[in-house]
Amino acid sequence: MDLTLINTIRTNNFNDEQVMQKITDMWKGASVDLSQHEGNTYGLYHEYESDYKGDYTLSVAIEGKSESSITIPEDIEYEVFKVDTDSEQGILNTWNKIWNKEKEGQLERAYTYDFEKYYPNGSIDIYIAVK
Repeated sequence: MDLTLINTIRTNNFNDEQVMQKITDMWKGASVDLSQHEGNTYGLYHEYESDYKGDYTLSVAIEGKSESSITIPEDIEYEVFKVDTDSEQGILNTWNKIWNKEKEGQLERAYTYDFEKYYPNGSIDIYIAVK
């Protein structure tokens, strides 16, 4: 799958006091480019320093190939988590579920490419690469 990167930040969920502001600003910055986009939109997590406690790169992306695209290998296996979009904290709650599952040894993450997939109908899935 080829994803064209629209906007990118580097951050850390635990050591970056500005993490939520950076993520909000990244999505706001991408919103102009996304306003005419009718397909799926992605929040792509990549370039992991270590595990979920380390630094990572987060990009807003859309499907397609361009000068600023990343090719995600086809052979990556994913565990897919559905986000409760009725909850304002749905995405955060789903990530907490993912982290807890990992801490409990029930999820062996690969830390290659993970992504939030935003569908045009408003539903959201989080794809976690597994070993």
